Order: sequence, then C-alpha cells, then structure tokens
Amino acid sequence: MRLTTRTNLAMRTLMFCAVNPGRIVRKSEVAAACNASENHLAQVIHLLAQKKYLRTVRGRAGGLMLGYPPEEITVGAVFREFEAVLPFTECFAGDDCTCPLVACCRLKGVLADALRAFYGELDRVTLADLVRDNHPLQDLLHVA
Repeated sequence: MRLTTRTNLAMRTLMFCAVNPGRIVRKSEVAAACNASENHLAQVIHLLAQKKYLRTVRGRAGGLMLGYPPEEITVGAVFREFEAVLPFTECFAGDDCTCPLVACCRLKGVLADALRAFYGELDRVTLADLVRDNHPLQDLLHVA
C-alpha cells in the first residue's frame, strides 16, 4: 500500500497549520516548507477547504488556517477523504469490477478486514497528536 501524493500533502498542510495556530499562513510558505509545488498544493488546499478542514481567507492578507481544532481532526478521516477516491483493489470497484474470481475469492474479505484495521488505527490519531511536543517538527514548520 502506498499513499497518494495528495494525501501526503494534505497531512503536511494540516501539520503546518497546526504548528502555526491562530495565524493565517500562505500557500507559498506551506509549499516551501513541505517541498511541494504550489499548483499541486492548491488542489489539495481546495479539497481540504471544501471538507472544512481548512478555512481560506481571500485577498492580500489572505491564506489558510485550520477549520477545526487539531484535536478534532483524525488522520483516518483525512485519509478517507483523499484515498477513498480510488478503490483499494478492483474487487472493491462495484459495477466496474471485471475480475472473474470476484464471486468466489476470499481475498476481498481479508483485504476489507485489513483496511478496517488500518483505518481504525488512523482514527485513533489526531492532528494534535502528531504535532504536540514534536519539537523537531515545530522547528521545521513554525513561521516566525
């Protein structure tokens, strides 16, 4: 299993905002700190704002900030928003599944159980857990 770049950038963006609480941060600051292109980051920020994880402010002094307290944002919820777009494997694709084994294959059940366990673990971790007392991360992402 491998995370998409969008999910990775979403978590980096949220951590950047969490390390800079109460401050409107600029997309360019996030991009520079997270080694991301501003164009790709713009797509991620747009989706995070649509889902209310971020609040965006337009204009000259605009930027972005967390839409919820970091204690209320779970890693599992963010991952679901970004990773659920593509089915994990073809047998989860519903009507688009063309696998000839789908009616008798037991792998789908095993994978479904594994995904539930994976997301269950991620649901236990909040954005606050990722940044709290993480001084090296704070040193990297804090904007003075």
